[in-house]
Amino acid sequence: MLADEYEADRDGGAPIDTLEQYCEAHGWSFERLGDDELIATVQGSWAKYELRGVWREEDRVLQILALPDIRVPADRRPQLYETIGLVNEQLWIGHFELWSSSGILLFRHGALLDLANDAALTIDQAETLIEAAIEECERFYPVFQFVLWGGKSPTEAIAAALIETHGEA
Repeated sequence: MLADEYEADRDGGAPIDTLEQYCEAHGWSFERLGDDELIATVQGSWAKYELRGVWREEDRVLQILALPDIRVPADRRPQLYETIGLVNEQLWIGHFELWSSSGILLFRHGALLDLANDAALTIDQAETLIEAAIEECERFYPVFQFVLWGGKSPTEAIAAALIETHGEA
């Protein structure tokens, strides 16, 4: 759906409504968990990602989380913490983190929205937030895999995974 078409159809709803419409337009499967949370599934080139949009009205913050289905065993967490630190230095928007209780790796970004002044989430903003989360997961998925299962150091993994290629094979 084009941004102009979307804006014409928009009813000025909450940010989760905007995310829902974005997911519908892309044909992604999703589920609403009340008025303040949406969970979608998106197939990337490396993995299937779970995307979550969580709206905290009291703070006016929309969080976008992307979970690339990477669980980190306790004995590999020190290497992954180092990897996350090096990866996060390269990001302009959002960050990767590791949930200590479950060992789940995720990408997270929070956007402060000024809904008090009728500055609702636009389709362009939703696209930026969602696509950035997916793109960063896709870009760094091999890095995390190289560290976890390929026996590479964080520095080696980043160098191996982020080689610039020209053209297509």
